[in-house]
Amino acid sequence: QVQLVESGGGLVQPGGSLRLSCAASGRIRSINSMGWYRQAPGKQRDMVAVISSGGDTNYADSVKGRFTISRDNAKNTVYLQMNSLKPEDTAVYYCNAVGIGVSILSYVPESWGQGTQVTVSS
Repeated sequence: QVQLVESGGGLVQPGGSLRLSCAASGRIRSINSMGWYRQAPGKQRDMVAVISSGGDTNYADSVKGRFTISRDNAKNTVYLQMNSLKPEDTAVYYCNAVGIGVSILSYVPESWGQGTQVTVSS
């Protein structure tokens, strides 16, 4: 019913930049919050950044000052601009959407994208 599709991952050298995008598709009327999570091999999935429908943001301490989350509500799309990347940023990055209104009386509680690999290495 609702699909999240990420793009923009890849291989980048330390100090470089990448921009991730995630587009939500389906019969969507609104999305409460959208965000990015990441999971490195052998580790749990952690929050990277989230943004509310009103634009309020929250970041993991490890990415503050380097990453910027933004969204285009008209396009149901969320972005993650990642600057000054470090090897420890290497992970699969997942897009998340919470509180997806699909009709006046119905909503999808939560949806996840399939993930996009980000590798920071020289």
